Parts: sequence; C-alpha cells; structure tokens
Amino acid sequence: MGVGIPGGGPLRGSRLLNSEKLFDAAAIKNALIAQARDIGFSAVGVTDPDSISGAHERLQAFIDAGAHGDMDWLANEPARRASPRVLWSEVRSVIMLGMNYGPDENPLELLKQTTRGNISVYARGDDYHDLIKKRLKVLARWLVAHGGGDVKVFVDTAAVMEKPLAHEAGLGWQGKHTNLVSREYGSWLFLGAIFTTLDLPRDATDGVSHCGSCQSCLDICPTDAFPAPYRLDARKCISYLTIEHKGPIPREFRNAIGNRIYGCDDCLSVCPWNKFAQEGHEAKLAARNELRAPSLAELSRLDDASFRGLFTKSPVKRIGRARFLRNVLTAIGNSGDVSLADDARRLLDDDSALVRSAAVWALSQLLPREEFLKLARDASDDDESVKDEWASAVS
Repeated sequence: MGVGIPGGGPLRGSRLLNSEKLFDAAAIKNALIAQARDIGFSAVGVTDPDSISGAHERLQAFIDAGAHGDMDWLANEPARRASPRVLWSEVRSVIMLGMNYGPDENPLELLKQTTRGNISVYARGDDYHDLIKKRLKVLARWLVAHGGGDVKVFVDTAAVMEKPLAHEAGLGWQGKHTNLVSREYGSWLFLGAIFTTLDLPRDATDGVSHCGSCQSCLDICPTDAFPAPYRLDARKCISYLTIEHKGPIPREFRNAIGNRIYGCDDCLSVCPWNKFAQEGHEAKLAARNELRAPSLAELSRLDDASFRGLFTKSPVKRIGRARFLRNVLTAIGNSGDVSLADDARRLLDDDSALVRSAAVWALSQLLPREEFLKLARDASDDDESVKDEWASAVS
C-alpha cells in the first residue's frame, strides 16, 4: 500500500544542506544506497516515473484475456497502474528496492515428502509486507532528513507495477516466468518502492532478458500456467489456486498441486540464476520451524482459533481456515497415505462446505473404491457444492 509518513500524507522535511550549498543529487543517492543496505535491502536502483509506458498495455491484455481470474483488484482502475505519475502527480524519481529472501536449500526437495505440507518460501516467516514497509519507512525518513522533498512508500498491495519498475531501475529483468530475476539473487527478491519529489540520478537498465534459450521455469510448471514465455495465465497457477481462488480447486488441477498447501515455488526454484547455500548468499527471511514442513495430519486438525494462532503475523492467515484446509485436504488426497483418510473423514462434518467438499475428494483418492462408494451411499449433505463433489467422485 502507499504510505505517507506520518499521518497518511506525504512526508515533508527540510534539507540539511544550507541554502548556499547546491543540492548534490549524486551524493544523496550514494548515501541512500549505503543506508538502504545497512537496514537490510539487498538491491537499490532509481528510475524515471515514465519509464514503464509499455507495461500498461501488457497488463491490459492480461486482464482482457481474463487471465487474472478472481483477482478483481488487478482490473480495478488500470489507469492508476499505467504510470506512477497517475498515482502521485508530484513524483520525480522512483526508488526501487529489493530484499533477498532466498532459502538456504532448494524448496523442490520438500515435494518428495508427500505427508508434509509445502508452504511457499516467502510465507514461512512473518508477513513480508510488514517487514518491508517498516524498513521503507526508516529509509524514507532518512531521505527526507538528508535530501528534503516529499516521499511516499509502497509495498505490493498498491497500484504500483513493481516488476517493470525494478527492471528499469536495474535490479534485474522479468524472466519467462514473469517474475523479476537478479544476477545476484536469482528469483528471490521482495520488492518495495519509494516515490520522491527529488530528482535523483537514474540507474541504467540493459533493457533485455538474460534468460537466453532456457525455459526451465516454463517446463517445470505442474499446471502449464504459461501459455508462452513471459505470459502467465493466473487461473492455472498453483499460487493463485491455493491463495487467491475462493471456491473449490478445479478438478483438473488437483492432482498436479501435490503437497503445495500455500503457493508454489517451482518456477522460482528451478531458475539457474539461483544460488542455494553458497558463499555470499545469506537468507534474509527467518522461517519458522513449524512452517518449514508441517504435518498434513496436524494441519487438518486446526480449528479456527488454532489456525489463527499458528499463522499469527503470517500471510497465510489472510486466506482463512476454510481455504487453507481445502488446500491441506487436496494435499492429503495426493499423499497416497491411507492413514490420513481418518483425518479427511472427520472433516466431512466440518462447518464449512468448502472444507467438506475437499474432504470428499481426498477420500475418493485414498479409500478403496468399494469403501468409498459405501461412504457415498450413506452421505447426507444439503449443500449443493458438496452434493456435486459426491456425484462427481462416484461417477
């Protein structure tokens, strides 16, 4: 979101340089970069507010194709995303910042542990929105104190096209998986932005992708969510299906989800620009031990209070217990472990129809056919979506 400091409006401050001294934009920028690194940012660059004119057309084509699915917020006021100047007319420079959150081991290894839940790397610790916003505010206050001007800070809930701006600011390039790729940090950068009224020196971008002929990120996608390089159909993306999508997961994608219960790191993990546990590569996001490889059986037993307790300060909390258990039950159905059937069976009586319908599918995958058909004959549920799931499972 856009944050003015303090009190919701842009932050105004006085330059520490006296009126007889010319404003030294280059010196301020160099000091800003040093300060940003001191407070935990891995990459810093500056670009012009008008540098991403072509990005709006690509976004509009994505929306027109319906590829955004349930993410209506993407389609709202697209003009505000077209240019930072539409969002804030006074902006003269956009400072893009990246924070490394790369893991110390390859997340793809967890996919082999089918009775464990795979939570996307970025969500295994505290919510990155809060983490980055605090650091952006600290840096913005420093900039106002030392350079003057007004500022606004943004994390990715605002109508800011961070990836194209980061590309133009020299932080990296948008890979064929549409995410930003950095030579130093691979596909693992959280992005934030500071808009300022100061006119700061721009960083150069080479304007090209360095993916070459590699298309590992496209080939590994379990649901074929990339219709072409540099294009994503979110409706097929496991991150979208397990986080943004509100209803039952479409049947054609359930088996492909495997044990991914919140997000998907496959296209990020396979990028050859990544570095895992190598010298000079330090993870910047502390993962909670209980979220590294949680037991599907234990997760299936979460009531609302224990769900909220486990995911305090976590982005997972935002999707709510019902959607989360839908994901857990999908993973249980894919586990191949019949011992998890009792956990799924218990959720046939859950208060949420979304959970009950997911439990039906999980049992259809785990139980011997005759045992499942007997369970179906005895089933009684008034919700149409659950009835439909039973009907589909027995057909």
